[in-house]
Amino acid sequence: NKYYNLSNIISLLLFIVSIFFLIFKGLNYGVDFKGGTLIELRTDNSNYKTEDIRNAFSKLNLNDLSVKKFGKENDYVVKFERPDLNEPDFIKGLKVDLDKYLENYNFRRVENVGPKVSAELLQDGVTAIAIALAAMLIYIWFRFEWQFSIAAIVALIHDVITTIGLFSVFNLEFNLAIVAAILTTAGYSINDTVVVFDRVRENLRKYKSQDHYYIYNKSINETLSRTIITSITTLIALIIIYFFGGAVLSDFALAMIWGVVIGTYSSIFIAVSCLTYFKIYKGDKKDTSEPIPEYER
Repeated sequence: NKYYNLSNIISLLLFIVSIFFLIFKGLNYGVDFKGGTLIELRTDNSNYKTEDIRNAFSKLNLNDLSVKKFGKENDYVVKFERPDLNEPDFIKGLKVDLDKYLENYNFRRVENVGPKVSAELLQDGVTAIAIALAAMLIYIWFRFEWQFSIAAIVALIHDVITTIGLFSVFNLEFNLAIVAAILTTAGYSINDTVVVFDRVRENLRKYKSQDHYYIYNKSINETLSRTIITSITTLIALIIIYFFGGAVLSDFALAMIWGVVIGTYSSIFIAVSCLTYFKIYKGDKKDTSEPIPEYER
């Protein structure tokens, strides 16, 4: 009970801030969802700066140009929109024009995504998240009582919205890899929630003479060590990927790190907290528990 109100306030604030930024700022969509061309460029000239690369590309009349460092010191990622993605010799012509302004460089990777494909990918990404949440809701509904299902879906929605909100707040690129990270962390979160709910259901039948708050606290404490150990071991791997996996994996790893942290938090402080708003039936059997120790009363 001690942290019940505080956790509700923190959760609500995180959710409101995420919704606010998503509505008024939106997401920085990657080429997957936005359409256009992405070029990973490496130069042999260490004197070049991001501004030099940007100035060179800006002279080529490209729309919505974005240039930033990517990985190693002389690596850059360039994104822009162009009207005709079907022009076969566009990249070849781009190199010829770029040779006038840059020296000793090479294109390490080129990706083209048309506006129709990007729109379909965005729609498919949203659909995938919605179907996953719905499937998890149905699973919890059949495995537990309907109250548990509602509590689990509230926690899941909180996790998904705050993870997407993180990318809006810090203007990080939102692409298909991030959708995969969201779906992965949603599964991680629901697995953690199911573990806690299993113990709650077991203790509801065992401690019939105790109030619900005692049962929920006891259930959380009994699964807490397992939850923390699992989360820490997962985080160790993700933190290593974030710092040493390169720029390609950094945003994906960040989404996973936040998802694991917020998923562990929501299983304890949101999913179980939501159960306190329902009157959950304990069954007709007698209390089969051992006497409660003095320090737990």
